[in-house]
Amino acid sequence: MGDRAPQIACTRLPLPLFHARNRLFYESKKNMESDIWTNSLEVQRNEKARNPTHNPTLIMDLISSKIAPTFRLSTSFPNTRNIVSATDLSRQMWPFKSNGKSGFSSSSSAEEVTSGIDGSGLTAIVTGASSGIGAETARVLALRGVHVVMAVRNVSNGNKVKEAIVNEIPSAKVEAMELDLSSNESVREFVSEFTSSGRPLNILINNGGVMGIPFELSKDNVELQFATNYLGHFLLTTLLLDTIKRTASETKREGRIVSVSSVVHWVTYGEGIRFERLNDEEGYNRWLSYGQSKLATHLHTIELARRLKEDGTEVTVNSLHPGVVGTNIYRYFGIWGGNLGQSGGILKYLIGLVFKRVPQGASTSCYLALRPEVKGTSGAYFANNHISTPAAQALDTNMAKKLWDFSMDLVK
Repeated sequence: MGDRAPQIACTRLPLPLFHARNRLFYESKKNMESDIWTNSLEVQRNEKARNPTHNPTLIMDLISSKIAPTFRLSTSFPNTRNIVSATDLSRQMWPFKSNGKSGFSSSSSAEEVTSGIDGSGLTAIVTGASSGIGAETARVLALRGVHVVMAVRNVSNGNKVKEAIVNEIPSAKVEAMELDLSSNESVREFVSEFTSSGRPLNILINNGGVMGIPFELSKDNVELQFATNYLGHFLLTTLLLDTIKRTASETKREGRIVSVSSVVHWVTYGEGIRFERLNDEEGYNRWLSYGQSKLATHLHTIELARRLKEDGTEVTVNSLHPGVVGTNIYRYFGIWGGNLGQSGGILKYLIGLVFKRVPQGASTSCYLALRPEVKGTSGAYFANNHISTPAAQALDTNMAKKLWDFSMDLVK
């Protein structure tokens, strides 16, 4: 297996910067591989102790398709579907793209993909809207006339974002409501408050999340990344679904559910979802668990899409990879050690070549929320404002159905 950074001609970097950029990739790879490899060996030792006949393949050879042509996912069942070509992944992750069929690319901003669209009369909920992609999504939707409800864990921070939006857009209709996605009780309280107001709901954007955190259980005794990134959104969507359906029926406008997944759904445990060992601290790997939560997000998307189609309702659901964006979700990412935006000099410049800016990161969410071309599309996975190809496990309909039942039991 090769270990070269891809030579992307369209970067057109001066040669010294080109080599410096590749050096950055190699250092990123080395640090992240070290972190995952250390955890992977521990996971495999624990698995071997539990099951002496267990013979897993390597957790991964490389972590990012930006760094090398291929990588291998963790699996207990050697299978060619787990040896992944970089082609699909690089299309989703590499920031230098030309416009495709949609007319937009990975470099398009949220404002650009919604230009000319009038969202007046629409109401949207955006989770995790107090910073990063969520805040930009809320701002751009408000700019297009959408009434935006920012569902945030910290209402004080949410109100600061609201104030900034209103200062920029005096006509904006924006409000902040408290929502802790890791708590079933908080989700139910949020939905109760929202629905009791009698407001319609045209768009639900499941954006909030955490990434690569140390092992912790939620208030409901569920591994925290799974609880926050997936299960809280599962419950939120389930409880709001009748409101979305009713709004679509009354307004004759398609309801849209948009869930932020990640290309990292490729990088998860061999079995995909660890149904029997979800809360196993001994076998916990923070990166594979993050991938698990994002795999669950798309599995929920395809199962919900199937159910909505059977119901014949004018509601669609799609998931997306926002791109690798330098937001504070990376605060547990040892490579960067916190806020990427604080890096200076050439490092900041190079990071800018690898990571999307926040306005670009929010573009696919806004594209799916408002673009008329997406009408009728459901159960799909998008990246860079285009339909893309998810991992094979993300298309496993049996796993999706099992996850649905499993999730319903967890939120009872």
